[in-house]
Amino acid sequence: MSNAVIIKDAVKRYGDFTALCGVSLDIREGEFFTLLGPSGCGKTTLLRMIAGFNSIEGGDFYFGEKRINDVPAHKRDIGMVFQNYAIFPHLTVRENVAYGLKARKVPKAQIGPRVDEALELVQISHLADRKPNELSGGQQQRVALARAFVIEPSVLLMDEPLSNLDAKLRVQMRSVIKKLQRRLGITTIYVTHDQEEALAISDRIAVMKDGHIMQIGTPNEIYAKPQNPFVAGFIGVSNFLDCDVMAAGGKAKVTIQNELSIEVPACRDYEGKGSLSARPEQLFFAEEGMPGTVLFSTFLGDFIEYEIQLDNGQSLIVNEYTKDTSDVHPDGEKVHLRFDPLRVSLYEAESGEVLSL
Repeated sequence: MSNAVIIKDAVKRYGDFTALCGVSLDIREGEFFTLLGPSGCGKTTLLRMIAGFNSIEGGDFYFGEKRINDVPAHKRDIGMVFQNYAIFPHLTVRENVAYGLKARKVPKAQIGPRVDEALELVQISHLADRKPNELSGGQQQRVALARAFVIEPSVLLMDEPLSNLDAKLRVQMRSVIKKLQRRLGITTIYVTHDQEEALAISDRIAVMKDGHIMQIGTPNEIYAKPQNPFVAGFIGVSNFLDCDVMAAGGKAKVTIQNELSIEVPACRDYEGKGSLSARPEQLFFAEEGMPGTVLFSTFLGDFIEYEIQLDNGQSLIVNEYTKDTSDVHPDGEKVHLRFDPLRVSLYEAESGEVLSL
C-alpha cells in the first residue's frame, strides 16, 4: 500500500551549517516526485532524513497519518535505490532480489514467485543466476530496482540512480523507471541534479537551492513559468535581459534598451527595473525588434541553435525549428529579434520576485 509523504518545516544542521531551512512538502500517494537542484542544495540530505539515515533537528515527517520521526530506518517500509547500486557482489541476481523478502520473513513459498515477477518486470529473467560482476552497469541498476520494489514498499526512494550510466543508457533507464513506477503505483521520491531527467520522469518537481524550496510544480509549470530567476536559469536555458517595467491593471509595459517595447500579462502592479527571461524557443527573427548579428549557428537536427550578439553587446541563444524554416541564417548576418510576450517571464530586478502571470 503506497503512502503520501508529508514534511513540515524540516531542519537539518551540521554544526553551524544549516543544510535544510524549514522545508515543507506534501507528496501525494502514488506520485513520482523529484527533488532537483545543484550539488549541496540539500536534496540528498532530505532524502536521507525521509529514509531514517539522518537525524532530524526540526520539523515533522509523516507517511500518511503516521509520524515517523522516531521510527528506525528498517521499520519505515521503504525501498531504496542508491547511486552505486549497493547490490551484494557474492550473491546471484536472484539472491540479491530475494534478500529483502527474506529479511522481512516473507514465507518461502511466496519468495520465488515474487522474485520471478520482479525480474520479469525489469526484463532480466535470463540473468537470474549471474553474479553482479558478470553484468553491465544498466543490468546492475535493474537488479537494484527489482530488489527495491519487490518488497512492495509504501515509499520508494532513489538517490541519483542513473548518474553512473552513460548518456544513452540513462535515457533508456529513466523510461524503465517511469513505466515501472506507473505500473506499480508506488509513491516515489527521486533525487537528481539532471534537469532533463527530472522533466522527463516526474509528476512534480521541487527545485532546491541552499536548503530552500525555490518552486514546486509539474515539469511544464517549472519549465514554462519559473517563479524566480534561479529556477529560470537552472532549468534548461534562459536568456536574461535588463528592462524597465510599468505594470498596472494586469498588464506590464516592458521596455528593453530603448529598442523594443512589449506588453506582458502581469500578476500585480509595479514600476521600476526588471529582468526579462526568455527561453531560446521564445525568441524569433522579425523585420523589426532588437538589432543584432549572428555569431554562429549549430545544426541540431530538429532545430538550429543560434548565438546572436545584440548591438548593445549582449549575447542571446535563439532556437529555430527546422520544420518552420528551410533557410539557415549565415554567420555575420544582421537580424532583428522579438519575443512571444505570452510566454516570457518577468521579475523584479532587485528582489527576483515574479511579475508575470
